[in-house]
Formats: sequence, C-alpha cells, structure tokens
Amino acid sequence: MAKQSQPKDKPTTHDYHRFIDEAGDMTFFGKGKVDLLGTDGVSNVFMLGMVHIKQPLPDVRRLIQQFVYEICADPLFNEIPSIKKRMDKDGMFLHAKDDPPELRSKFFEFLRGKIDYSLQVVVGRKKTTRFVNKHNSQEKEFYADLLSHLLKDKANYDKLVLNIADRASVTRIQNLESALLKAHECHQKKNKGEYRAKIAFNVQPYNQELLLAVVDYGLWSVQRVFEKGETRFYESIKDKVPLVLDLYDVDHYAKWGNYYTPKHPLTKDNHIKEVET
Repeated sequence: MAKQSQPKDKPTTHDYHRFIDEAGDMTFFGKGKVDLLGTDGVSNVFMLGMVHIKQPLPDVRRLIQQFVYEICADPLFNEIPSIKKRMDKDGMFLHAKDDPPELRSKFFEFLRGKIDYSLQVVVGRKKTTRFVNKHNSQEKEFYADLLSHLLKDKANYDKLVLNIADRASVTRIQNLESALLKAHECHQKKNKGEYRAKIAFNVQPYNQELLLAVVDYGLWSVQRVFEKGETRFYESIKDKVPLVLDLYDVDHYAKWGNYYTPKHPLTKDNHIKEVET
C-alpha cells in the first residue's frame, strides 16, 4: 500500500491576517479648485501601513481590551474630555491623533513590551501635479497606488486576509481589487512569475477592531517624522518597522535610498519642510 502523505500543518490565523490603516489626508483642493497644499491643517503626506501581528490574535485583542479597561477606570485618564467623550458615545478605543500625550506614551510602552508585530509603511508625498496627472485628481486612485505597493511583494503567500480600516469610497471593494491588480502587474513585470496569493478584503470601522490601533500608532510615529521632524516615537519602535517606502522620493531612488529599515532608519532629514506643487 502506498504511503499516504502527511497533511501540511494548518496555518494559524495570525499567520495570514494583516491589518491596514492610513495616516494623513488626501486633501489637495478647496472650493474653486484652490490648491491647499502647504496650508495649515492639510498634511504633506498620505501613508498606508500594514501590520503583521505574530501572536494569536484573540490573545492580543484581550491585552489591548484590558489596557482600555484600565484607562477607563483610571482617574488620571477618564476625566480627560477626549477620552470621556469616546467612553460616553461609542465606547473607548485608542486613536493616536486624538489621544492625549500621556496616553500615547503609555500605549507606546505597551507596544514596545507586550506585542510581537511588524509594520510596513508606504509614504505618498503629496504633489498637486502628480495627483492631477497620475491619479486623475481621484483620491481612490491615490489610495490604490499606495496599497498596490504594500501588496506587490505578497505574491507567494498561500492566502492573506487584509483587515482594512474603512475610509468610505477609497476602501470599496472595486478600488481594493484595482490595487491588487496593480500589484499583480508590478510583480509580473519585475519577477515574471505568477502572483499566486489568494487575498480577501475585510473592511470594517476603525473603532470595531482593536488590533487596528497597532497600525494607527505605528503610522502616527512615522507621520511625525515626515510632518514634524520628530523622531523619538519612531525610534522607540523602529525595530518593529522593517520597511518604510518613501514612494515618490525620486531624489533618493538610486541604490534604494528611499527604502528605510532599522539599519537605514528615518531621521530628521526626512522632514518635509516645503511641499511641491
């Protein structure tokens, strides 16, 4: 009798789930098509990040939920208006942009010591002419362009489930599939091989998936470098950030100079002081 082959070990959920969020805005124009780049309240970059959590996902959710419970019970935090508002309205969740500094510091310490994860980031410098000519003045095309660069090197996974923070029209399934098609084309053009990964999209409101806070905080730390020249938050977790791709930084394309790793980290020199139009 022929010997039966042994089945492969079934991958655990955290092996094939990823979590995707964004930072910055995609604002370019105001009323009357007035160019708003460089004005207060408009970001200089828009970025997407993808986190791979390398522990059982229910365990990490419980850890973050316990962290949130402790914040809600702590008089040092629960009377802060921004926190109290969330507690009273939708239930407390973490969001780096809106969290008070003392809570941000506490959660960064949590991320440094409690969770095993890695974060990949694609940064899109905002430039009006590129948005008009390359992305046809469409936010969805800008988003899909960045997402395709997060996906282009995922061709050899058996499957991936992408848990994506909902962002209205840009995260509709048609646009996500457009990004995936771009990733296929890029992979085949450079590697001349099949993009075999089976990818599923799971779009959900940010405040309904606790694990998206890991991406949100990591992105916030990278965003601070580009927007403010502040590196201390990024430095605190850079060993968990194997890649930051400054996608449109054409001045540093040579020798992969626009790819940043823990050995070639972001610095204050990555601060964008003036935007191109």
